[in-house]
Amino acid sequence: MRIRIRHEITQRFEPGSRNMAVTVRLTPRSHEGQFILRWALDLNSDCRLAAQEDAFGNLCHTFSVDGPTDHLSVVAEGEVETQDTTGIMHGTVERFPPSLFLRQTDLTEATPAVVAFAESVKLTEDDPLGQLHALMVALHDKVEEQDGPALGGPLTADAALQAGKACSGGIAHLFTAAARHLGLPARHISGYLAPDAPEDGENAGVGTARHWAEAYAPKFGWISFDAGRNLCGTEHYVRLAVALDAMGVAPLRSTGLEVEEAVSALDSRAPQKVAQAQSQVQS
Repeated sequence: MRIRIRHEITQRFEPGSRNMAVTVRLTPRSHEGQFILRWALDLNSDCRLAAQEDAFGNLCHTFSVDGPTDHLSVVAEGEVETQDTTGIMHGTVERFPPSLFLRQTDLTEATPAVVAFAESVKLTEDDPLGQLHALMVALHDKVEEQDGPALGGPLTADAALQAGKACSGGIAHLFTAAARHLGLPARHISGYLAPDAPEDGENAGVGTARHWAEAYAPKFGWISFDAGRNLCGTEHYVRLAVALDAMGVAPLRSTGLEVEEAVSALDSRAPQKVAQAQSQVQS
C-alpha cells in the first residue's frame, strides 16, 4: 500500500513571544514492511532545522524561533510504501534491550485496578503470545475508544480503565501497563492510520494520527497491537515514533497556549476525492 500523509501542527504563543525552543518528532523511519519514499518538513518561520535522534532512535528536529511571533506552523508531508507483516516488527532501530520496556511511568502506573485486570487476562492463557492477544481482546471489550487529539494528553492507564472509554493513546497506556505487569515488555507507538476502505461522510476516508502499542514475545520479537481496533498492525499503519508512553512520542514539544492539528493519511493509488482533514484543538 502507498500512503500519502500530511500532518500540520500550529502552536500558538503569547503575542510578541521570542526565543522559543521547539522539538518535533514528525519523521518516520524505514524498516521491514515500511519504506519512506519521500518526506519533508516545512516551517512558517525562517530558521535552521537540526536533525538528531532521541534516546529511543526516533528521528527528531530541533530549532529555535527568535520572534516576535504569535504562532508557529509545522507541516510534515510525504509518501510511505507499506506491506502487511501480520504485525511482526523487523528492522526497527533498537537502542535498548526489551527488558527496558518493563519500566512503568506515571502514565502507565500499575494501580490495583490495572493489576486485577491484567491478572484476569493471565488466567486465560499460559504462553506470552496468547496472553498478549487475550489482553488485546479483553481491553477492546472493556474500554470503548473515543476520538481524542493526537497532541493532547491521553488518559493514564488507570483513568482509561475506570472511565471505560479513552482515546487511542489512553488505550495504549492501559495495554502497556497491563503487559508490563505480566512481565511482557511493551512500548508506546505513535503513527498514522489510513482508512481500510472508502466511506461516506464529509471527513470519512481521510485517515488519522493514531497511537497503539508494541509488545515483545519470545521467538517472535516485537508485535504491534491496536486494542482500540482489536487487531495487530496491517499495511494501513505507518509507524512514526516509539517510547515508554505518549509523552515520549509527542510530535511537538514547546511552550505555548494551544495547539491546532490537521492530519490526513490516504491511499495514494486509490481514486482521490476532495476531503477536509480532521482538525483538533488542544487548549
